[in-house]
Amino acid sequence: MKKIAAFLLLAVPLYAQQPNFKLQVVDNQIDIGYGLAIGDVDGDKKPDILMADQKEIVWYRNPGKPADAWQRYVMARNLTPQDNVCLAARDIDGDGKVEVAVGAGWNPSETSDTTKSGAVFYLIRPTDPTQIWEAVRLHHEITTHRMRWARVSPNRYQLIVVPLHGLGNKNGEGRGVRILGYEKPKNPRDPWRMQLVDSTMHMTHNFEIWEDAAETRMLIGSKEGGKLVAYRNQKWSPVDRWIGAGNGMGEVRRGFQTAKMPFVAAVEPMHGNKLVVYKNGPLADAPDKLMYGVQQTLTEQLSQGHALACGDFLKLGFDQIAVGWRNPNADKKVGVRLFVPDKTLHTWQEHALDDSVMMAAEDLQAADLDGDGDLDLIASGRATLNLLIYWNQR
Repeated sequence: MKKIAAFLLLAVPLYAQQPNFKLQVVDNQIDIGYGLAIGDVDGDKKPDILMADQKEIVWYRNPGKPADAWQRYVMARNLTPQDNVCLAARDIDGDGKVEVAVGAGWNPSETSDTTKSGAVFYLIRPTDPTQIWEAVRLHHEITTHRMRWARVSPNRYQLIVVPLHGLGNKNGEGRGVRILGYEKPKNPRDPWRMQLVDSTMHMTHNFEIWEDAAETRMLIGSKEGGKLVAYRNQKWSPVDRWIGAGNGMGEVRRGFQTAKMPFVAAVEPMHGNKLVVYKNGPLADAPDKLMYGVQQTLTEQLSQGHALACGDFLKLGFDQIAVGWRNPNADKKVGVRLFVPDKTLHTWQEHALDDSVMMAAEDLQAADLDGDGDLDLIASGRATLNLLIYWNQR
């Protein structure tokens, strides 16, 4: 195991609502850091960090104090000849410990041969979670890329797996991407029931799950824009509206202007340079329904925008947006920015949380890691080969 910890104080501009984050280097020896997840792995009631690295699936045990080192443990390694690419972690059986699924076989240029591109595994935990977990191979589509657990009804969950391309898809054209929902059987080694979520989009990238209403919904970013689907009558169905239709979306996240008024943040186009907000408002003919019709560009200074999170980091009563990118921009910078709006979401202030070469962000998660009630940020860096925590010192 590795114990790696270092801290840096982040210099930020002096605004009325000044972000104050303290940076900790959790690991500076990762290989890529394709994807992150947060959850309690060992059942000690503290959120741990899980990461899909190039050839290993690893987790870092939460030490309980920000100043202490996070111990690194390998869950699985060399699952396929190609790289790992994603993972999903969530307690779906109520025992206080996360269930973990992972995606591997990362070979985005191969869209015709499923034996050479894509893989989905469920990891069966050992008695001691610091040891290697058993990997159970599941069905997969071509170019497995992103996954999350979704609650589709009380005590019922699906593993949603979103590929990058459809079978035989070239340059974003051809068959649509087959997004599937997998349901875990009592014995995870038995066949898993699968359900088609959608197959109409091309070059899908990331997605967001919403579970705080009467029905579970998903927003999926794709070449065509953001598509909404909902779980209704025991199946997934499209919602009759798009967000940013025709613009092309990579990262998508939902935030809240008020408790009942959400907005959508997106990186456009896929791997793009723009951070965009779609504001919400009532439909004239259906005031109980909402549309996302007002688009606002917050910055065009990203380069390979690839990491996005929304949350009320500053306890303002409305959400802010954290965004990261993985290639040096026109100013030869990589990093993480926090965009803070006024209550109307009309004016946004940009704060540099990391204005150096410390973080070429591949993924970004928001979670309260130390139990102080404030959201922290966790980032994995592709070119910088590191895993960082931005501790919220509000």
